[in-house]
Amino acid sequence: MKATELREKTVDQLRELLAGLKKELFNLRFQQAHGALQSPSRIRLVRRQTAQVKTVLNEKARAASE
Repeated sequence: MKATELREKTVDQLRELLAGLKKELFNLRFQQAHGALQSPSRIRLVRRQTAQVKTVLNEKARAASE
């Protein structure tokens, strides 16, 4: 998902997306610990998406406080 698509979403939608990404990352780490992980690169992708969502949330919070 691109940052422009994230910026179009509401804060509530972003928080739901962030919660889903955190759950997915937990599951991926659990699979990795048990040796059942199919795609190790997915962990990196989910971590990046999480960072993007957090960045957009911080941008929106900063804009709202100004």
